[in-house]
Amino acid sequence: MSDTQLTVTLSGGDADDARAVVGALEGTFGPPQERPSYTDATVRIATFDGEGQSSGAGRTDTRPLSEPVTVTVQGTPEAVRRASDALSRSFTARDEGAAAGDQEQERQLLLES
Repeated sequence: MSDTQLTVTLSGGDADDARAVVGALEGTFGPPQERPSYTDATVRIATFDGEGQSSGAGRTDTRPLSEPVTVTVQGTPEAVRRASDALSRSFTARDEGAAAGDQEQERQLLLES
């Protein structure tokens, strides 16, 4: 796994909320390798491989979320830290817990506008 590979799982909110969360991460990780489904899914997944990363620090001009969204970010500790920082700049983020393995980390955040 590269230092920038990240998997993002979103639950809650609607398709526009998923777009806003993914957009907030694109400034740090570049466009996602896999975009979440924008249909009426209950859980959406996006993956970022970090290729073509932007030098930006993440968007802070994202639209308000329609409701709280639970986001789980999984990847290397550095990727998880960068994702958490980017989401905290764009939304009100409450840390809901983390789990660490040998080479991967997982963090759950509750995002609100």
